[in-house]
Amino acid sequence: MATFLYKLGRLCFRRRWWVAAAWLALLVGISAAAANAGDPPDDDYSLPGTESQEAFDVLEESFAEANADAMESTVVFAAPEGETLASEENRAAIQDVLAQLRNGDEVLSVTDPFETGTVNPDKTHAYTTVDYGVTFSDITPEMREQLVNAMETGREAGLTVEASGEVAMEEVELGGGEVIGIIVAAIVLVITFGSMVAAGLPLLTALIGLMAGVTGITALSATLGLSAMTGILASMIGLAVGIDYALFIASRYRAELVAGHSREEAAGRAVGTAGSAVIFAGLTVIIALAGLAVVNVPLLTKMGLAAAATVAIAVIVALTLVPAAFGIVGKFIFGRRMRRQNPETGVPSSLSNSGKDNGGTRWSRAILRRPGLVLIAAVAALGALAAPLASMEMGLPDNGTQPEDTTLRRSYDLLSEGFGPGFNGPLMLVIEGQDGTDMEAATTTISEEISGLDGVVQVAPAAFNQDGTVATMLAFPATGPADHETTELVERIRADVSDGLGEETGTNIFVSGATAANIDFSEVMNRALVPYLALVVGLAFVLLMVVFRSILVPLKAALGFLFSVLAALGAVVAVFQWGWGAELIGVEETGPIMSMMPIFMVGVVFGLAMDYEVFLVTRMREAHVHGEDPKQSVVTGFNLNARVVTAAAVIMISVFAGFAVTSAEAMVKMMGFGLAAAVLLDAFVVRMTIVPAIMGLVGERAWWLPKWLDRILPNVDVEGESLGRYLDAQGKGRPAQDAQQRQPEPAG
Repeated sequence: MATFLYKLGRLCFRRRWWVAAAWLALLVGISAAAANAGDPPDDDYSLPGTESQEAFDVLEESFAEANADAMESTVVFAAPEGETLASEENRAAIQDVLAQLRNGDEVLSVTDPFETGTVNPDKTHAYTTVDYGVTFSDITPEMREQLVNAMETGREAGLTVEASGEVAMEEVELGGGEVIGIIVAAIVLVITFGSMVAAGLPLLTALIGLMAGVTGITALSATLGLSAMTGILASMIGLAVGIDYALFIASRYRAELVAGHSREEAAGRAVGTAGSAVIFAGLTVIIALAGLAVVNVPLLTKMGLAAAATVAIAVIVALTLVPAAFGIVGKFIFGRRMRRQNPETGVPSSLSNSGKDNGGTRWSRAILRRPGLVLIAAVAALGALAAPLASMEMGLPDNGTQPEDTTLRRSYDLLSEGFGPGFNGPLMLVIEGQDGTDMEAATTTISEEISGLDGVVQVAPAAFNQDGTVATMLAFPATGPADHETTELVERIRADVSDGLGEETGTNIFVSGATAANIDFSEVMNRALVPYLALVVGLAFVLLMVVFRSILVPLKAALGFLFSVLAALGAVVAVFQWGWGAELIGVEETGPIMSMMPIFMVGVVFGLAMDYEVFLVTRMREAHVHGEDPKQSVVTGFNLNARVVTAAAVIMISVFAGFAVTSAEAMVKMMGFGLAAAVLLDAFVVRMTIVPAIMGLVGERAWWLPKWLDRILPNVDVEGESLGRYLDAQGKGRPAQDAQQRQPEPAG
């Protein structure tokens, strides 16, 4: 593979303008397709194999006249303080709002709260339901404007009017997370390379890859059902890895130039060596993200595959467009001060300004002096951060977690104030009759039984399908959708009531609705977490054993990954559930941790953690293979790659943190914070601290592998040994490993 990549790098360097033109044409084509694509759908939380999904399937078959994907909005009214909605003026104002709502585009029906009884006993609050005949992708700005104008009519009359539902939602915004990440990345790259051009190269190529990935998702959104949230998460990951991969190859290219090779030869060698590690690192991320499909949740599968595709594009960009860019920027890959060392070629004689030990060397030596003490302290710190996991509660975000200045949140609060928190998340009972069942009598019995349960405040009258074989009934809990008591109520109805009552009435009773579906979603995620974690950790062990020809090194890597992901999840619980420092990143409301968060973090962090493991430890192994003792090989590995890994980690943290700070979406904010915390802990505590401590403690045993296992394991040649043999045969000498070992890492 390394030899093929070497030839590919040289080819892209020689045909640089053709490569750049090909990527530009690809971007134009994808952008054109995206511009003509339909609007992205809403997030699909379907859950095959669960009771709530079974109920939705029954409804889809039995209520053929209804559009399961059609939308509704709930408009909530509150009277001015000291007044009631029953007064002549306030009642007339409500009728004006209802009339305006009925005239809106695509509106099928609007209920009158005074006729349907959706007015609270004090007559201070009421709500109406607006049914639309279109799906989420068909929402137009005019529909939103009409809803807002109708609400303003009521507000001008002195009422408080708020709304929930898809039409009331503002369009999802990225929030400027990429901008913050790009600014920090630019600063870090300038410090690392000492050149504006060299700093801009990884940024530009990563942005091109990101644009290709995100516009591709947009182009396929309507066809494949990819929501806007899928694109946001893919862009978060794609931008981070795109900059990192270009950074590693650019660093190696500069080292090859300093070793005395021509620019074309240096480009080929950089892609053949660092490119091999980039492919392996990218594959680990892709496999982990694509592996989310085993959870069997369509939403998670689509998010994982979309993000994996974006990472794949980032790898291809790093292997083709980056070497082409080397040819385009020419001697400006070095800063002006470095070019002055050799004005004729523009290639400096050294990548360092002095012969002093660099920070990576000093850090690794300090750890190796007290490896046991360092290991205990680092593990204890990670354990303390992971402690909040013991109290983690999982759920899905609802309007109660929206920012307080949104109409979604205000309507949620008004419903809770006027009717009780359970009215924001009613349980839908789907009652399917059997042959000969008297559905009228059955639903009456079921309504009386459910109404008598503790935790249920009201049961609405049953609604029947056209042939009277299936009915739906809303039960309103006393607690909110995300409350633990509501979860217990759903479990109690399913376990203690549904079966017995269904047998008594001759019906099949399903508990469904958005609240029950969210509970089922959390349960599915809980059950899938441990098997998926085992799959990912097992995969990490096997892949690293193949790469490093060792048992202890992959074992250490897998355990380190577990430490970092558990500690990061603990930090997420402390901030988003407990509220510690939540205001610092704009979290206005604490609540349960998003159900998919742990599994998604396991998949993403696994891949990112393996990036740093590969880039650091391969250098250690190279040094060890060349005859250095175990401790010196650790120092050499840090001398060569610590600065680059540090820069890559800071860039990735800044990208994720940018989304966490700027996004108004609870899901994106939580994902951004969790991934930033995970990269911070994995890069600096696990890879830069625990790894050298363990390597110093185990010594030569770190590289032990049974001979029989060594024979059967495939040789992936991440270190480019086959390229070295090829270059020897061509009389060109080996890649600049020895040259780099005589030089500190890239400096500004």
